[in-house]
Amino acid sequence: MSKKYLMTPGPTPVPEDIRLEMAKPIIHHRTKEYQAIFKEATEGLKKIFKTSNNVYTFTSSGTGAMEASIVNVLSPGDKIIVVRGGKFGERFADLAQAYGIEVIPIDVEWGTAPEPEIIKAALKKNPSVKGVYTTLCETSTATVFDIKAIGEIVKGTGALFVVDAISGLGADDFENDKWGVDIAVCGSQKGLMIPPGLAFCSVSEKAWKYAETSKLPKFYFNFKKYKKAWLDTDTPFTSAITLVIGLKKAVEKINKQGIDNVIAEHNAQARAFRAACNAIGLKIFSKSPSSAVTGVNTPARINADDLVKLLKTEFNVTFAGGQEHLKGKIFRCAHMGGIDREHTIESIRALGQALTKLGYEFKAGAGVAAAEDILH
Repeated sequence: MSKKYLMTPGPTPVPEDIRLEMAKPIIHHRTKEYQAIFKEATEGLKKIFKTSNNVYTFTSSGTGAMEASIVNVLSPGDKIIVVRGGKFGERFADLAQAYGIEVIPIDVEWGTAPEPEIIKAALKKNPSVKGVYTTLCETSTATVFDIKAIGEIVKGTGALFVVDAISGLGADDFENDKWGVDIAVCGSQKGLMIPPGLAFCSVSEKAWKYAETSKLPKFYFNFKKYKKAWLDTDTPFTSAITLVIGLKKAVEKINKQGIDNVIAEHNAQARAFRAACNAIGLKIFSKSPSSAVTGVNTPARINADDLVKLLKTEFNVTFAGGQEHLKGKIFRCAHMGGIDREHTIESIRALGQALTKLGYEFKAGAGVAAAEDILH
């Protein structure tokens, strides 16, 4: 059977040594054995987040941690600023509105990053806002935001700075503490290269002060329960034991290589993929491209969804299509987590073959050659 290449921006491939670790017989979670594994995994995560804050682990998708970042620090009637530059920025707004929070939106054209000065102006105009919510990598548009610059603006105010780093962590530069991030949200199935099912929140002291007065309803995602359980190196509810075992192995791998080296590797793969696309005449969608995922406009007369389907069924390469109004117009290829140089080169090779089959003309081999110049 031909090898399959999973190039979607979540889930990403799970390396064999992590799969083997998770295949071991399950253990009980209320034991010293599990607590040691959980502690090591969590302490390793802090190095990847680049934080001294505690990182709390939920058995949920990343959206659960996004919800936690709202219900634990806000109260009914509070106002927050939300950057809506894609599907997941919009999700922050939808979650907040579901709990009666007033959202002041900063709408950004899909594929562009927000100008920090616009956020500064919004904060000045609305000094009572309790938080600024944005994304590191807006997965739907393959766009990275300038979290460092936004953090400099927010840290001089009383507002919390909350960042969805679900796709970007481990691929795009991220400095939780240096950049003044109060809550960073992440999920397991992207840069952390394990299956979906775990979500994480790093929580600053500033955020904890807000948590003390928060009046929104919460039960499963209650930070206080997780903080209390963490004192015993535990979780308040049943842990996803097998995933945490895989997480321990994953963070060991990442930290052994060094998080900055991991980011540099994914950045190189992203640049190689973009260079390959340019070499065969394709246009990159984002004006601020992420190292976690690249969005590419399909040529005229080629539907992106048809291309994605052909790549999967005939070439064993799985890309993601566009979302919302980008459906059929762009395809997305990831560079994060367990995706390595072989994945990148083979996906470029398959992309060229699929485009040729769909009638698109370009110089044969140009894409792979451009990528190999960067990845040599």
